[in-house]
Amino acid sequence: MASVTENPPPAVKNPAKVEDKPAGEGSAESSESKGASKKQAKKDAMKAEKLRRKQEEASAAAAAAASKETEADPLAGNYGDVPMEELQSKAISGRIWIEVGLLDSKLANGTVLIRGVAQTMRGVGKKMAFLVVRQFTATVQCVLTTDELVSTQMVKYATSLSRESIVDVEGVVTVPTEPIKGTTQQVEIQVRKLYCINRAVPNLPINIEDAARSEEEIKEAEKTGEKLVRVNQDTRLNNRVLDLRTPANQAIFRLQCSVENIFRDFLRSEDFVGIHTPKLIAGASEGGASVFKLDYKGQPACLAQSPQLYKQMVICAGFGRVFEVGPVFRAEDSYTHRHLCEFVGLDVEMEIKEHYFEVLDIVDRLFVTMFDYLNDKCKKLLDAINRQFPFKPLKYLRKTLRLTFEEGVKMLKEAGVEVDPFGDLNTEAERQLGRLVLEKYETEFYILHRYPLAVRPFYTMPCPDNPLYSNSFDVFIRGEEIISGAQRVNIADLLTSRAEACGIDVSTISAYVNSFRYGACPHGGFGVGLERVVMLFCGLSNIRQTSLFPRDPQRLVP
Repeated sequence: MASVTENPPPAVKNPAKVEDKPAGEGSAESSESKGASKKQAKKDAMKAEKLRRKQEEASAAAAAAASKETEADPLAGNYGDVPMEELQSKAISGRIWIEVGLLDSKLANGTVLIRGVAQTMRGVGKKMAFLVVRQFTATVQCVLTTDELVSTQMVKYATSLSRESIVDVEGVVTVPTEPIKGTTQQVEIQVRKLYCINRAVPNLPINIEDAARSEEEIKEAEKTGEKLVRVNQDTRLNNRVLDLRTPANQAIFRLQCSVENIFRDFLRSEDFVGIHTPKLIAGASEGGASVFKLDYKGQPACLAQSPQLYKQMVICAGFGRVFEVGPVFRAEDSYTHRHLCEFVGLDVEMEIKEHYFEVLDIVDRLFVTMFDYLNDKCKKLLDAINRQFPFKPLKYLRKTLRLTFEEGVKMLKEAGVEVDPFGDLNTEAERQLGRLVLEKYETEFYILHRYPLAVRPFYTMPCPDNPLYSNSFDVFIRGEEIISGAQRVNIADLLTSRAEACGIDVSTISAYVNSFRYGACPHGGFGVGLERVVMLFCGLSNIRQTSLFPRDPQRLVP
């Protein structure tokens, strides 16, 4: 029977080759090594099993103790962990939860039910505890004091919760006589019921309190000799789900949502039609930028660098005015604070009746409308961002400043900055020009137009009075570019020659070029990076702060 269960050694097909092996590689030593490794693996498995049993026993003992303590508490029904079956959409109770951010003195003496994250827990003896609950950007202090509805066991339970656990709190709203420090809501909840919906692990990869701390706070503590934890960018991005829980990040992405909504709403009010263009294309959508290449069922393809060609084709199809919100892919190896390999593009294209300034007029009114809305309607969000990342409100004019590229070059030269009059501006030149414009015109938002043709994409229309320049423009916030736009070439032969001059294989964009052979109105448009708008409006230092899950040359997860 033993021969049936034991694994026999493998047959040696060529004994000579085995015998010729040098010491250390022979079958005998190999068998001994395998046997030793099997023994060690068996020992390790036994240790792991023993540890697992101990942990199970300890967990069971703790659960039994907690159950015994709960059973002995006549008020046990007012607190505890909610069983899984109660979380499986078992029934509809009709209860109403109120958002933490809506808690104020108007609700005094009323009973409320909230759900949020257990941010901090602090016991004061055995009969009192403070629990700060956070929801989105708002926090409220919840107080447990032993009385006819709150037992000492319930107080102990509250202090035993792990940080970031999800809890339901029911209680009475009260207004304290002294201002509450450390919470956004200036009321307290006198807790009557407390239930844990889902427990967080005891040891989190990052502490939310650390992640929400401002750089100024860290530096001030260092002056007194106190060393606070500074959570670096990679640690934040590696644990993005936790990092996104900070009030500042909650505010950033709610503000970003508002920017997108204003973009859509304004353009719809101006008779623009929302469209969705392909992101899998046969050729590069723009000259000069690298592309992510891929195989498309045996055909070479790439991810779209922008909806540029397709939104122009839609104009040729007679849509008049269009916009799109969608992903944009750039394979450039740009390791900067303002570049991403994937971002959200806000794109516009429209017919031009007489002059490409008609496009600039849309840019002007769109962004002034946007900035006004953010300042007037999003104050709480801006305050939440400002607490961790202090910034000065953006300065902008009611009528947006417009300068020609030549005027910008002249301002730089007068300030001692030499630039190529027919080249593009580098990052430092853009920043310096931004400082000069702010000093002279008192605005951080302006349009620079009539760029040299040589630095613009192949589909850009040349200027009528000087073919070395183009009917194009960039728009800047705080000295950094957020928009690139232009009047487009709507004549097929000129478009073809321009594409060839830029090194683009015209055969890969033949459908695009041919669309201009069927009758095409003069038209123009622009593209905006959503993340960059939010970053610069809020004076943030890195675009990764405004990208939910950033994709740069070195980051593909999470």
